[in-house]
Amino acid sequence: MPIINLEQKDAPTHYYNIIPDLPKPLSPPLHPATKKPIGPDDLAAIFPMELIKQEVSMESKIDIPEEVQKAYQIYRPSPLIRASRLEKELDTPAKIYYKYEGVSPTGSHKPNTAIAQAYYNKKAGIKKLTTETGAGQWGSALSFACNLFGLECLVYMVKASYDQKPYRRIMMNIFGAECVASPSDRTESGRKILAKDPNTPGSLGMAISEAVEEAAKNDGTNYSLGSVLNHVLLHQTIIGLEAKKQLEKVGDYPDIIIGCHGGGSNFAGISFPFLRDKLKNGKKNLRAIAVEPKSCPSLTEGRYDYDFGDTVGLTPLLLMFTLGHDFVPPPIHAGGLRYHGAAPIVSLLHKEKVIEALAYDQLPVFEAAMKFARNQGIIPAPESAHAIKAVFDEAEKCKQSGEEKTILFNLSGHGHFDMTAYQDFLAGKLSN
Repeated sequence: MPIINLEQKDAPTHYYNIIPDLPKPLSPPLHPATKKPIGPDDLAAIFPMELIKQEVSMESKIDIPEEVQKAYQIYRPSPLIRASRLEKELDTPAKIYYKYEGVSPTGSHKPNTAIAQAYYNKKAGIKKLTTETGAGQWGSALSFACNLFGLECLVYMVKASYDQKPYRRIMMNIFGAECVASPSDRTESGRKILAKDPNTPGSLGMAISEAVEEAAKNDGTNYSLGSVLNHVLLHQTIIGLEAKKQLEKVGDYPDIIIGCHGGGSNFAGISFPFLRDKLKNGKKNLRAIAVEPKSCPSLTEGRYDYDFGDTVGLTPLLLMFTLGHDFVPPPIHAGGLRYHGAAPIVSLLHKEKVIEALAYDQLPVFEAAMKFARNQGIIPAPESAHAIKAVFDEAEKCKQSGEEKTILFNLSGHGHFDMTAYQDFLAGKLSN
């Protein structure tokens, strides 16, 4: 199992901003009340100005601050692994590589943006950050990052995941964060939702409403988001930038790039630096595939329209593929993919047919995860397992055609805290 590492001196010193290279300009977010394009002042109540600037920047390269680079050195660069054993197991001529983000302190790709956001908020004089989390990957990442920079952290965790994944909320507590099941009775948004349905499993949209309300009402408190927004996707491009350098070391380049998709940060992180070659450098045959659950199929079945990022309607309206901000997905174990909308950048790329999208049921995803774990020795997070299922299908196509294609995917996290999901699968209790 060859592992391709980068030396610290070769780590990226900038993020890649795809916005200047998009086939069409992004449509602006709209104010939730006036429905007119919002400006920096509208966002300043919950975001620091440096992140607002990144949200609208037209610079292709954005420097990674030295303090952030130093924090990344705890776990970055992450390894790129050639899955040679898996290639033999699948009897495919395809070459399969995966970027393994499970080496981060909290076990996923999420600290890549959590560290940057905590740094910019600390620099702006903010004392506390609020956020939402689904499976707990983002909440634990922000808790870790806030601890690094001396910030308080409050996490609203989707109730279904709060119950399913107790160890992730314990991890948040270890890093000093407070974790609350959402919807809760401590915010007006939560009380409004509970009045309609006291037994709701919750959703990311509901948790966002609570976190945004908390930030907007309290001085010295800002809101932090783990996906969807432009600056979040920007920070994740460090994944693809590293992968590019690692593949160059072995003289390879992907034909197909695959990432799971909830809000878009995972998929964007691995694919955007390569998509620049498709958009600007003539790599027209490069395929990028975003993989989502059939129970929450924003890209594959959603409408392309302006919609709120949260359930109650506190956030700006974004032009994106959406299932509707009041959509409540079933409590599948891939909690990080239970979001009603897709990032505006990812949505535009899909609308313009620059990228593809697939959706899978829960059972075949876990079957693929089991096969991968038994072959590679890494138990994948249920979210990442969606990408693995798509890799298997593309490898099978190569077997049928005899083509030796190179497949790259983002193994964005381990499943060590998802054992309830695997236990249910092994016991035959999981359903699609």
